[in-house]
Order: sequence, then C-alpha cells, then structure tokens
Amino acid sequence: MSPKEAAPPIQPIIDVLIPAYNEEDSIGKVVHDVPAMVRHILVVNNCSTDGTASVAKAAGAIVLDEPQMGYGKACLKGMAYLSSLPKPPDILVFLDGDYSDYPEQLPDLIEPIVKEGYDMVIGSRARGNREKGAMTLPQVFGNWLATTLLRWIYKVEYTDLGPFRAIRWERLVALGMVDQNYGWTVEMQIKAAKAGLKTTEVPVDYKKRIGVSKVSGTVKGVFGAGYKILWTIWKYW
Repeated sequence: MSPKEAAPPIQPIIDVLIPAYNEEDSIGKVVHDVPAMVRHILVVNNCSTDGTASVAKAAGAIVLDEPQMGYGKACLKGMAYLSSLPKPPDILVFLDGDYSDYPEQLPDLIEPIVKEGYDMVIGSRARGNREKGAMTLPQVFGNWLATTLLRWIYKVEYTDLGPFRAIRWERLVALGMVDQNYGWTVEMQIKAAKAGLKTTEVPVDYKKRIGVSKVSGTVKGVFGAGYKILWTIWKYW
C-alpha cells in the first residue's frame, strides 16, 4: 500500500433485534426491508399464537422464542443470545415488528454512531414525517409528557421514546437493563443520561402499523404503558 492510499474503514458489525407478538402479516415485510449491511436479524417470538415465527424464519431471520410475555423480556432474550456469540455486534438496532417504522432508514440511524462518535441514537417520530393516524392522541401526549419530564429531571433533550433506536453494544450491556415490559425504552434513555452517554436523535418516518396494536389499540394497553413509563421515570429519579 502506497503512503497516499488510506486503509479502508472497518465496517462495524450491526445486528437488529425485533420483539414480535402476533405479527405474521407484517414481520416478513420488516425483515425483507432491513438493509444488507446488517449481520443478523433476530426476531424474538414473544408468545405469538399465529405464524409469526415461521414467517420470520422464512424471510431469513434468526427466530428465538420467549414464552413469557413482555417487550423488555423479549429484548433481554435477544441480548442474551447475542452475548453468547463468539463475536457480539458493535451496534445493536431495535426495531418493531409491525411495519410502522421504515427499516431502510437504518443507515441514517447508525450514522451518528459510526461517523460522529455517538453512543446511542433515538429515531424520533416527532421530528420525522408521520402518516396521519399512525400514532394515537394518547401516544402523542404520552411521548410529550415523558420527554418533558426527562428534560426537567435529567436535562436531556429527547422528543420521542421511539422503539427504532441504535446503541453501541458495550454501552448497552453496561447500562444493566432490567425492565421486562413497557418501561424498556424509557429505562434505556434514563440510564444513558445518568451514565453520561453521548446521545442524539435523528428524524424517522412513521406509518400506520399492520394489524391492531397490543398497546395503543386497547384501553388497558394505553393506561398500562403510560403508568409504567411514568413509574420508571419516578423510580430512577
């Protein structure tokens, strides 16, 4: 190699983790749209009673089964699998399985980590283009309330608790995540703030999900998620 030739940049290992509960109509589309730059796509089948697992596997994902219900529980299952690999990822991306996010925007999500040295990047639906009706009024209000409290208490500028996010693997492991359900995303953002991680947001687009939401689609889900998010903010304060 001549002095003028620079060594090619080392590409980080990127894995994607998708918790999924009864998403057979959407999970194949999500897996299909994940960019080829990703090494592994993990779909954690969280108590599904439909064909979610078989559709995800047919689409090319690694499918894990988590028999105990809970978004955070599914995420922890996926992390345990990645920890067991000879080479864990450099960056882990979280993505929902309902096809409301745009997986093809993943390169935009990880760019601040790869090029600017950030530790965690939140995909902000509040800053992106959101299809009418993609988020319910309780979701929009809940995000506003939670991010306002985070700003007041932890002095961090978030606009969303969006599930589409990327984080350096070693930083994520060091956070010691424990929440097993609705508090997972806010717990990560709180612990990142308390640990002094370098974080930012990028706009991501958002569309109506395929099927009915297990959270925003029911009164029980809305109040359950809202209560858990507020409880988590108070607990870590």
